[in-house]
Amino acid sequence: MKLNLKRPLAFFDLEATGINIGVDRIVEISVIKLHPDGSEDVKTWRVHPEMPIPIESSLIHGIYDEHIANEPTFKEIAPLVSEFLDNSDLAGFNSNKFDIPMLMEEFLRVGVLFDLDNRHFVDVQNIFHQMEQRTLKAAYQFYCQKDIINAHSAEADTRATMEVLLAQLARYENQEWEDKKGNKSIPVVNHVEGLHKFTNLHRPVDFAGRMAFNDAGEEVFNFGKHKGKRVEDVFNAEPSYYSWMMQGDFPLYTKRKLEQIYKRWNDKRQAERQAKPVQPKLFVEDTKAEASKPTQQPSVQQKAYNKPYENKPFKKKEEPAVPVNEDMLKLLADKFKKGL
Repeated sequence: MKLNLKRPLAFFDLEATGINIGVDRIVEISVIKLHPDGSEDVKTWRVHPEMPIPIESSLIHGIYDEHIANEPTFKEIAPLVSEFLDNSDLAGFNSNKFDIPMLMEEFLRVGVLFDLDNRHFVDVQNIFHQMEQRTLKAAYQFYCQKDIINAHSAEADTRATMEVLLAQLARYENQEWEDKKGNKSIPVVNHVEGLHKFTNLHRPVDFAGRMAFNDAGEEVFNFGKHKGKRVEDVFNAEPSYYSWMMQGDFPLYTKRKLEQIYKRWNDKRQAERQAKPVQPKLFVEDTKAEASKPTQQPSVQQKAYNKPYENKPFKKKEEPAVPVNEDMLKLLADKFKKGL
């Protein structure tokens, strides 16, 4: 079955040093760009991750340190990858939870613009898990009756993912599905907008799933002590939670979305503060009216207490001098005799 496309759909798969989006690095990326006319372009890049590849990861995808020793870093190929994916919707297997956030982390880390706005994302694993509950290898066997040759190489997994989606469209054409709330629909349809909606039922804000949209379209936290609470409500009650997340070990794309929400919340708060009415000043008439109101007469004690202190200079009382007489001389003579 041919995909009904309005613009290119880029199927891609990443191999990495591990699965920690904030720490690990890409070692291989493969893209099959399917055009509306059915033609396709294929690109595969090996990438030097600028860190050792753990042996556990090498045993899975078969890429060892010596295989990428002379390969370019992601910073060197980032403009080529961005250009190749330009104007394309994105598709992959578990891509919403791993490949897209990992790719965005790499772009943000090297400062290369890659805008996810106005793109559609088709996670083939979500269709599979919601309809059959299996893995890529099982999905390829179930839908295409084939075994993946050279499994866990990026291009083999990418081609298998593309073939699985085409088989899913044929298998589930006009098939009814019921969600957890009992709503029935025909979700697997031959256009990317519908597949985007069906493979993003959890409505993540940041792909890593730290935030999601609720039924009202509002961002809520999807982890930790504030799980289920509106992000803006948490900012109101605990503004420091924003700083904690921005300084924590969260993916850069998660921090970017959190920053956008915080800016919107802060702008709204500033606007509310400016909109508060200013207390009107008293005019002359109001002042006179206040002065004319009868007041309770203070008591004598209050009058004395409230009377302002007057800082007057000390003035010695002056009296006229008394002339010396015989009595005064006799007193002086007696005084000196006693002292002898």
